[in-house]
Amino acid sequence: MANGEGGFIGSDLSSYAGARSADDIRSAITDPDKNLDPRKRPVTVTTLDGKKQTGMARNEDNFSLQIQALDGSFHFFAKSELRNIEYQARSLMPDDYGSSLSRQELDDLVSYLMSIARANILGTGNKPQGREDEVKE
Repeated sequence: MANGEGGFIGSDLSSYAGARSADDIRSAITDPDKNLDPRKRPVTVTTLDGKKQTGMARNEDNFSLQIQALDGSFHFFAKSELRNIEYQARSLMPDDYGSSLSRQELDDLVSYLMSIARANILGTGNKPQGREDEVKE
């Protein structure tokens, strides 16, 4: 999601690039598991009757876990009713952008993230126009 548009399961990217270099952003896109924040790993729960649910943990304490499933629905579980809670080692973000995007597409994506972050930091919140923030090597 960025500027209130897009998906809901991943992080809000509106200001993501504000304090990062173009190389750091490119690396996060092409290798999303490299520095994966443990709090942003997907979780799969298995209930006592064997049903599985995968999503992102949104609230967790010693006794309960609430996850948001990939379809956006929320599910609340008492931990005493779960057979297993497994935090995945990988991000939900695809890890093939380094090969599926061209160099120019990757540069465009990095530029876009940098431009929306700058707009949000400046308080304009406007969507960037054109290619004024093109990434230079």
